[in-house]
Formats: sequence, C-alpha cells, structure tokens
Amino acid sequence: MAVHTLEEIYTQDALAMQRERYTEAAREFKALFGTEPTRVFSAPGRTEVGGNHTDHNHGRVLAAGVSLDVIAMVVPTDDGVIEVKSAGFPMDTVDTKELDVKAHEEGSSAALIRGVAAGFAKNGHRIGGFKAYTTSNVLKGSGLSSSAAFEVLIGNILNGLYNEHSVTAVEIAQLSQYAENVFFGKPSGLMDQMASSVGSFITIDFADPSAPVIDSIGFDFAASGHRLCIVDTKGSHADLTPEYAAIPQEMKAVAGYFGQEVLCGLTREQIIEALPELREKFGDRAVLRALHFVDENKRVDEEKAALSAGDIDRFFKAVKASGKSSYMYLQNVFAVSDPAHQGLSTALYLAEAILGDEGAYRVHGGGFAGTIQAFVPDAKLEQFKSSMEKVFGEGSCYVLSIRPFGGTEVKL
Repeated sequence: MAVHTLEEIYTQDALAMQRERYTEAAREFKALFGTEPTRVFSAPGRTEVGGNHTDHNHGRVLAAGVSLDVIAMVVPTDDGVIEVKSAGFPMDTVDTKELDVKAHEEGSSAALIRGVAAGFAKNGHRIGGFKAYTTSNVLKGSGLSSSAAFEVLIGNILNGLYNEHSVTAVEIAQLSQYAENVFFGKPSGLMDQMASSVGSFITIDFADPSAPVIDSIGFDFAASGHRLCIVDTKGSHADLTPEYAAIPQEMKAVAGYFGQEVLCGLTREQIIEALPELREKFGDRAVLRALHFVDENKRVDEEKAALSAGDIDRFFKAVKASGKSSYMYLQNVFAVSDPAHQGLSTALYLAEAILGDEGAYRVHGGGFAGTIQAFVPDAKLEQFKSSMEKVFGEGSCYVLSIRPFGGTEVKL
C-alpha cells in the first residue's frame, strides 16, 4: 500500500500535534506558492538497533524507521523544474533537463534532489517538475539520519507524482544512496536510506554490498508496552573524525592478516586461534574490535529471531549485549583523545540505574559523542525522561516510537 493516513502513520497521542503540523505546513506552502498543496508525502528518520559498526566490513545490521519524519506539501508542475523550500533554508531549484553532477552543488540539498531525479531517470522511471514545501523534526546530528529521510522523501514524491507508486521502497533507498554518494559527495552505506524507505524493523546483510539482502520484520512495537528514547548528551562530534576512521581501519587490518579486505566471513575461533600474532602485529584494540564484529553479526540474527518470535525480553537481552560489546570491545562510547568528556558513559550509567533488568540501552549510532538509545517501559517513562533531562538539559530526551511504514504518500 503506497498511501497511508495520519492515523496509520502516527501514534494516537501524537495525532493532534501532527494535524497541526500538517496544517501549518499547508499554510506555509500557500503563502510561498500562492496555491493550495494537492499532494502530501512523508519519510521517517531511522535508528540503528543492532550491528554497531558492522556495515563497513560487510556485516549485518538491524535498523528501524522512527516516528520523527520530514513531510512535504506538493503540487506537480509541467515545466520539469523542481522547486523545494525547506523550513529554515533557501529555495532549491533543480531543472530535471540537467541531470549531470554539478560540482558546485556538492554537499547541498540541491545535489540530493538532482541525484534522486537522475537515479530515477537512469533506471528508466519517469520524472517531472513539482513545487514543495518541507519541514522536518528529524534531529540533525542525532544518528537518526535526516539526510536519508530527505532523499527518500524526494524519491517518494517522484514515485507518487509520475510513476503511480510503482518503484519499490528498496529501489528508492538504492537511488537515494546513489544521490548521496555520487551527487552529494558522501560515501554513505545503504542502512540509513533503507530503514527510512522500508520502515518498521529491517535487517540488512551487506556480505555482497552490491546486492544487500533486506528482510522486513513485522513486529508490533507499539503493543510492547515500551517507548524508544534517544538521549542527546550534547557532546560535540568536532575533531572526532580520527576516532571514527580508526574503527574500520583497524578491523580491516585484522582482516588483512587472513588475506581478506574485510572481516565478513571470519569466525571468532579463527581470530582467537591467531590471537598471539594478531595482538603483536596490530595491538589489542584492533583485535577486540574484530571480535566485536563477529559477535555483533550473530547478535543481529538473535535480535531478528527474537522479534520474529514476538519475544521482547529475548530481544532486549540481545540489545543490551550489543551495548556492552560496543562499550568494552568496540570502544566507541568515549574518545580516548578526550577522556574528560564521557557523556555517553554517564547516560548509560543512568539508564542502567533507572531501568535495572527492564528494557534495554546502548550507544546509538557512530558513538564517541552524541546519543544513546533506550527502550523504556511505559511505567518508567516519566522517571527516565526527567532524570536524563536533569543531567543533559530540557528537551534532551526524545520519546519516539517505531514507525510501521517507511516513505509514503499521506492521505489527509
């Protein structure tokens, strides 16, 4: 089904706020373009649930679409020109007759628009012009991937206006990645776009990165009695590029010992057997990160099996094991270059103190600074939120839900 209602997309407690949000967006569209919007679209942000730092070594990940999204009020045009005004940003204008990479657009939203349109045309799909006003509540810098949501949104607009929703969610994700890699200039993987486009819980196996295997898991998280919380510890990602870069570099160095470019396919037993030589050649941290990779791959399968069986406690156990491994072995919870600032460690301690054996908690996204993820039982939600915001500031704890749908046209 390619079109969904507000009631299908959002939780009951968010409907009033969402209706006002959509009404305000329609008002802004009319003020901008002088006419009422005729079509409406939405694409969600995403959260990584399992598979922390596995995709770059062709591993497996578990991700999900979340209730924060970017929405667009739209009118199709017959001039082939796409005009997109995003709240708080200048107008982007892209002529679909010009679909070559523009060097001066690199890193801009115009590059993403042009790239998605070029991807559609390259794959034989129809494209055309439209006017759109977009507004987003996907948190930038939170690991929820606002750029992927925007790309998927543009793909859904072209799909709905000109292709009768015939382009699959998987292909829209692939074309969004193409836009980000080739036009925007960022070598991102496919997880962000796929989770936004498909929605709900999905697993992705990157063993063959040219043909990743995607499975959707039909678990009704809304009925589990828990909410997903993302806590922003307000840590800066500035100057952390070397920390992020070291993870794939060290993993691939260990893989090279076995004559491979990446760790995919190696086992825990192989690494442990070679442990003396690996420690001497690459150091302990690289070896521990490689061991995290092989164990984390198995945990994704365990999480998938638990959700498929509807066993939420088994799922939470695996999520907490992922968090523990990220902390101890992957070591991406704080930066060794800045030991005085350990906001993620502090947030994880608080989460454990509040939740005890209930729910789950782990580092979220790339790590070192930024956000943690927690699955919080409804009965402890207010305590969890107030405790986190007492430490990290008002508004630092975002209470979300897992969105059952990915990118979609919206029927108001």
